[in-house]
Amino acid sequence: MHVLTVAGFEVVAATGDSRDLVRKALAHAPDVVVVDIQMPPGFQDDGLWAAREIRAARPATAVLVLSQFVEDRYAIELLADRPEGTGYLLKDRIADADSFVDAVRRVARGGSVIDAEVVSRLVGRRRDHDPLGSLTSREREVLSLMAQGRSNQGIAEELVVTVSAVERHVTNIFSRLDLSRDAQEHRRVLAVLEYLRAEHSLAAAGR
Repeated sequence: MHVLTVAGFEVVAATGDSRDLVRKALAHAPDVVVVDIQMPPGFQDDGLWAAREIRAARPATAVLVLSQFVEDRYAIELLADRPEGTGYLLKDRIADADSFVDAVRRVARGGSVIDAEVVSRLVGRRRDHDPLGSLTSREREVLSLMAQGRSNQGIAEELVVTVSAVERHVTNIFSRLDLSRDAQEHRRVLAVLEYLRAEHSLAAAGR
């Protein structure tokens, strides 16, 4: 909380209980809620439940969920229905104050942030009927960085290529995944969600 205050955010409420979190979020109507997945009273995925309740009641409220461990299904459940204004990070990222604050700002602006380790596992996993099977290895790299919330400039710097090269890869990704021409940021999120939705469907079928 101190990190956010120093960064210029106004913290309107804090709580350690998932049910109280929902009550306070609905009462204060904040721009963004930061929540730990493991919260009282159950210390299981109570925080994820709270995040989904808040989003259902107040779609305009962004939610950034923190997790101690990499759990693919948590990211899938959180992001599959409505990725805009939603983020999933490992708690270790809080140690990097700048990255954490940047993630909060991104989801508050309606973006989507997925932890790099989660993206690596999801996008890198190959299976039958992979919705991203038509992408090249470089396009998968670009998609992975897009999922982390990187801009084209940021992707270019990470991959040591030109911005125009990244733009070509992004255009190819949209084309291969047959994404309609919508707002640019939404198309970036949808590209990542193509994989997440397919993974979510497979997980549900296997239950």
